[in-house]
Amino acid sequence: MAILTLTHVSYLANQQLIIPDLNLTVAANDFLTITGPSGSGKSTLLKLIASLATPSSGEIIFAGKNQRDYNLPKYRQQVSYCFQQPTLFGQTVRDNLQFPFQIRNQTFDQGRVTNYLELVDLPVAFLDKKITDLSGGERQRVALIRNLIFPPTILLLDEVTAGLDRRSKEIVQDLIRQLSKNKLTLIQVTHDSDELRIAENLLQMQAGGIIK
Repeated sequence: MAILTLTHVSYLANQQLIIPDLNLTVAANDFLTITGPSGSGKSTLLKLIASLATPSSGEIIFAGKNQRDYNLPKYRQQVSYCFQQPTLFGQTVRDNLQFPFQIRNQTFDQGRVTNYLELVDLPVAFLDKKITDLSGGERQRVALIRNLIFPPTILLLDEVTAGLDRRSKEIVQDLIRQLSKNKLTLIQVTHDSDELRIAENLLQMQAGGIIK
């Protein structure tokens, strides 16, 4: 059963046609890996799916409903985007991991958060660590679990292991593999040879289109 369908989607920016006419169907619980050369439209595709960019034409259907008919904050809770360069806010890790509870008007559940910290090999003491003191790998791990405390229906991963040290990369990859076994649809963009070698559902993009 399809959870996401893109039909004749195009995207024009600064008079440049980045996505010309793209069709894509993603099944529920699928783990889709997208690769391709720089400038082929991979990140743009994820941003269109995430509603961070608006198609110039065509339709994006999520869970049987047109993307434009959703309340966008609610949509983005269900279709969650993880950036290559994670953005953290506030002063501490706690500020970031409280946020998913705040936007849902729920009380902060430290037990749930601790479980997620453990999944990415971070101690509970990290909650009070200043974000300015985090390494790149630690920042990415915090950003990733911020997206997972309330699991979305679709998780979009945009080169999330790029530039990470070996240990952080292994931790994030292990978490992604665990997520793929749960009722979660994953769409990742990557150039990582390790990920490409084990990818079960691999698509290649070129010039804004899917060629394989």
